[in-house]
Amino acid sequence: MKKTASAHWQGGIKDGKGTISTESGALKESPYGFNTRFEDKPGTNPEELIGAAHAGCFSMALSKELGDAGMTAESIDTKAQVTLEKVEGGFEISTVHLTLRAKIPGADRAAFEKAVEAAKTGCPVSKVLKATITLEGILEA
Repeated sequence: MKKTASAHWQGGIKDGKGTISTESGALKESPYGFNTRFEDKPGTNPEELIGAAHAGCFSMALSKELGDAGMTAESIDTKAQVTLEKVEGGFEISTVHLTLRAKIPGADRAAFEKAVEAAKTGCPVSKVLKATITLEGILEA
Protein backbone atom coordinates (compact mmCIF):
# COMPACT_ATOMS: atom_id res chain seq x y z
CA MET A 1 0.00 0.00 0.00
CA LYS A 2 1.32 3.44 -0.90
CA LYS A 3 -0.05 6.78 0.26
CA THR A 4 0.91 10.09 -1.28
CA ALA A 5 1.33 13.55 0.20
CA SER A 6 2.73 16.61 -1.50
CA ALA A 7 4.26 19.92 -0.52
CA HIS A 8 4.68 23.13 -2.49
CA TRP A 9 7.14 25.82 -1.34
CA GLN A 10 7.80 29.34 -2.58
CA GLY A 11 10.46 31.77 -1.41
CA GLY A 12 13.25 31.75 1.15
CA ILE A 13 13.30 29.91 4.44
CA LYS A 14 12.07 32.81 6.63
CA ASP A 15 9.89 34.74 4.20
CA GLY A 16 8.70 31.79 2.13
CA LYS A 17 5.51 29.85 2.48
CA GLY A 18 4.18 26.52 1.44
CA THR A 19 1.21 24.24 1.34
CA ILE A 20 0.81 20.56 2.17
CA SER A 21 -1.81 18.28 0.63
CA THR A 22 -2.68 14.61 1.02
CA GLU A 23 -4.03 12.15 -1.50
CA SER A 24 -7.09 11.53 0.68
CA GLY A 25 -7.95 15.23 0.75
CA ALA A 26 -7.74 15.36 4.57
CA LEU A 27 -5.19 18.13 4.02
CA LYS A 28 -5.71 20.32 0.99
CA GLU A 29 -3.22 23.10 0.50
CA SER A 30 -2.81 23.51 4.26
CA PRO A 31 -0.40 26.40 4.87
CA TYR A 32 2.98 25.94 6.51
CA GLY A 33 6.13 27.97 6.82
CA PHE A 34 8.80 29.29 9.14
CA ASN A 35 6.18 31.29 11.03
CA THR A 36 3.93 28.24 11.58
CA ARG A 37 6.91 26.16 12.66
CA PHE A 38 8.79 28.53 14.96
CA GLU A 39 6.15 31.18 15.76
CA ASP A 40 2.45 31.06 16.58
CA LYS A 41 1.01 31.76 13.13
CA PRO A 42 -1.99 29.73 11.91
CA GLY A 43 -1.08 26.70 9.84
CA THR A 44 0.72 23.45 10.33
CA ASN A 45 4.32 22.25 10.37
CA PRO A 46 6.14 18.97 9.78
CA GLU A 47 6.55 18.21 13.49
CA GLU A 48 2.84 18.65 14.16
CA LEU A 49 2.02 16.34 11.26
CA ILE A 50 4.49 13.71 12.49
CA GLY A 51 2.92 13.97 15.95
CA ALA A 52 -0.57 13.49 14.54
CA ALA A 53 0.58 10.53 12.46
CA HIS A 54 2.36 8.95 15.43
CA ALA A 55 -0.58 9.41 17.83
CA GLY A 56 -2.99 7.94 15.26
CA CYS A 57 -0.71 5.04 14.36
CA PHE A 58 -0.02 4.17 18.00
CA SER A 59 -3.74 4.29 18.89
CA MET A 60 -4.61 1.92 16.06
CA ALA A 61 -1.73 -0.42 16.93
CA LEU A 62 -2.81 -0.44 20.58
CA SER A 63 -6.36 -1.32 19.59
CA LYS A 64 -5.01 -4.33 17.68
CA GLU A 65 -2.72 -5.42 20.55
CA LEU A 66 -5.56 -5.10 23.05
CA GLY A 67 -7.81 -7.17 20.79
CA ASP A 68 -5.13 -9.85 20.55
CA ALA A 69 -5.11 -9.92 24.38
CA GLY A 70 -8.90 -10.25 24.53
CA MET A 71 -9.57 -6.64 25.52
CA THR A 72 -11.56 -3.91 23.81
CA ALA A 73 -11.01 -0.28 24.66
CA GLU A 74 -13.96 1.97 25.29
CA SER A 75 -11.63 4.83 24.42
CA ILE A 76 -7.98 5.41 23.52
CA ASP A 77 -6.76 9.01 23.60
CA THR A 78 -3.14 9.60 22.60
CA LYS A 79 -1.20 12.85 22.44
CA ALA A 80 2.24 13.10 20.87
CA GLN A 81 4.68 15.82 21.89
CA VAL A 82 7.38 16.15 19.24
CA THR A 83 10.62 17.92 20.21
CA LEU A 84 12.59 19.70 17.51
CA GLU A 85 16.08 20.65 18.69
CA LYS A 86 18.91 22.65 17.18
CA VAL A 87 21.96 20.41 16.85
CA GLU A 88 25.29 20.66 15.12
CA GLY A 89 24.51 20.93 11.43
CA GLY A 90 20.86 21.99 11.75
CA PHE A 91 17.79 20.63 13.49
CA GLU A 92 16.53 17.18 14.42
CA ILE A 93 13.48 15.61 15.96
CA SER A 94 15.10 14.29 19.12
CA THR A 95 12.15 12.88 21.04
CA VAL A 96 8.50 12.02 20.79
CA HIS A 97 6.61 11.66 24.06
CA LEU A 98 3.29 9.85 23.85
CA THR A 99 0.68 10.38 26.54
CA LEU A 100 -2.03 7.75 26.54
CA ARG A 101 -5.34 7.67 28.38
CA ALA A 102 -7.22 4.44 27.81
CA LYS A 103 -10.54 3.36 29.23
CA ILE A 104 -10.82 -0.42 29.16
CA PRO A 105 -13.46 -1.90 31.46
CA GLY A 106 -12.15 -4.98 33.29
CA ALA A 107 -8.64 -4.66 31.87
CA ASP A 108 -5.78 -6.67 33.28
CA ARG A 109 -2.97 -4.18 34.09
CA ALA A 110 -0.11 -6.50 33.07
CA ALA A 111 -1.78 -7.36 29.76
CA PHE A 112 -2.49 -3.66 29.19
CA GLU A 113 1.15 -2.70 29.78
CA LYS A 114 2.36 -5.48 27.48
CA ALA A 115 -0.04 -4.29 24.75
CA VAL A 116 1.11 -0.68 25.19
CA GLU A 117 4.78 -1.61 24.81
CA ALA A 118 4.07 -3.78 21.76
CA ALA A 119 2.12 -0.93 20.14
CA LYS A 120 4.84 1.61 20.96
CA THR A 121 7.57 -0.41 19.29
CA GLY A 122 5.42 -2.03 16.61
CA CYS A 123 3.54 0.89 15.13
CA PRO A 124 4.96 1.73 11.67
CA VAL A 125 5.48 5.40 12.55
CA SER A 126 7.52 4.43 15.63
CA LYS A 127 9.65 2.21 13.42
CA VAL A 128 10.43 5.01 10.96
CA LEU A 129 11.44 7.55 13.61
CA LYS A 130 15.06 7.76 14.75
CA ALA A 131 13.97 9.83 17.78
CA THR A 132 13.79 8.56 21.34
CA ILE A 133 10.18 7.61 22.01
CA THR A 134 8.83 7.77 25.55
CA LEU A 135 5.34 6.97 26.73
CA GLU A 136 3.15 7.56 29.76
CA GLY A 137 0.11 5.29 29.89
CA ILE A 138 -2.90 5.86 32.10
CA LEU A 139 -5.48 3.12 32.38
CA GLU A 140 -8.85 4.35 33.54
CA ALA A 141 -11.33 1.95 35.05
